[in-house]
Amino acid sequence: MDLRTREKILAVCLEKIKQKGDGVQVSFYAFFANKNDDPITLMNVARWWIEEHQLNHFEKATKIYAMVESIKDKSLDKTTSY
Repeated sequence: MDLRTREKILAVCLEKIKQKGDGVQVSFYAFFANKNDDPITLMNVARWWIEEHQLNHFEKATKIYAMVESIKDKSLDKTTSY
């Protein structure tokens, strides 16, 4: 996962939690515009969500936030998405 994607996921999860509380759920689509303007990043996040972690379509934002926050800075890829 690249740093930009990580920061976007964390920001969206925090915003959803602030708006709707700890029980709010998100799908990986929540991190993207309704346009398919970044298909590579979309597919990389989908793979991370579905293949790597076998998450349900909707998961609690608090769970996703914790998972993404736990990714160590040194493991973040600054050049490619995933």
